Amino acid sequence: MKIGCVKEIKKHEYRVGLTPASVQAYVQAGHEVYFEKGAGVGSGFMDDAYQEAGAIVVDQASTVWETVDMMTKVKEPLASEYKYFREGLILYTYLHLAANEELTDELTKKKVTGFAYETLMDAGELPLLKPMSEVAGRLALQEGAKSLEVHSGGRGVLLSGVPGVQKGKVVIIGGGVVGTHAAKVAVGLGADVIILDKSIRRLAQLDDIFGNSIQTLYSTDHEIEEQCKQADLVIGAVLIPGAAAPKLIKKSYLANMQPGSVIVDVAVDQGGCAESTKATYHDDPTYVVDGVVHYCVGNMPGAVPRTSTIALTNATLAYGLKIASASMEELIHDPVMVSAINTYKGHITFEGVATAFDKPYKDIKDLI
Repeated sequence: MKIGCVKEIKKHEYRVGLTPASVQAYVQAGHEVYFEKGAGVGSGFMDDAYQEAGAIVVDQASTVWETVDMMTKVKEPLASEYKYFREGLILYTYLHLAANEELTDELTKKKVTGFAYETLMDAGELPLLKPMSEVAGRLALQEGAKSLEVHSGGRGVLLSGVPGVQKGKVVIIGGGVVGTHAAKVAVGLGADVIILDKSIRRLAQLDDIFGNSIQTLYSTDHEIEEQCKQADLVIGAVLIPGAAAPKLIKKSYLANMQPGSVIVDVAVDQGGCAESTKATYHDDPTYVVDGVVHYCVGNMPGAVPRTSTIALTNATLAYGLKIASASMEELIHDPVMVSAINTYKGHITFEGVATAFDKPYKDIKDLI
């Protein structure tokens, strides 16, 4: 199979879908890899390393798109890339379709086979989302702490406090991978940390992990509102795989939050878990609503592209090799691979995406 990788064109996105090590693995498996010149530079990987690994390095992204059978990326294609869509093309990347009806429509109209990193489920986990969730969780605390500084519009609170001064309060909504890694950094800083989740089992696990370093609370609308009132930093870390994020932080809560407090909405790629969320970029990451600073960057791990690219490609390679080496008839017998297929032959094949837009859903096994 002909595998492709192009430079990410989303604003301030420096990650890349393949490392030289990934290219070597595809080539050794008998595939051809077409790579856009300069696509890896933002993550610290030079073209000569890709050539040494066996990639065919070409000057134009269009050449890659038009040549390959399978495109491996990091972020969802942007509108300027839709012209390259065609029937039978395999797209292997983060798609986040439940928050992007236009892309969903383009993929189905052009009959692209869309494998979404964020919905692939293996042994009850999301292994292709996990590494970026780990990075995003840690960054959420780092960026939230910076946003609390007064020159960033924040209320001027140091989360760790100092002797004789109260610590900052961090409220994390969602106790999954993002929330856990945000909590690790928050605890390390010495902040007061509260994690809310609807799973009693998960709250018990978090208590075992962190002990008395955090406070766990069962998540209800009332509890979220009360905790937001007292928080210096609120981190939205809620995920429903493949579906739009629930709006748990109501706009009405903001008026009762402390002026200069901060919301970091890590769920922004799935539409955000705050009603006041709108996507931002690294060069202008924050805005203020009702006195509350919002940090809503949709590609947070792009701020640390080398770490993120290596972590991501370590996770995606094995599944990518499966896609490249097997037919769709073979893949549909593997429930792990089926869980990643969001569009196929003009149909939406992931139920959460269909539900998000009230569109028809098709079981992929009925299409093969």
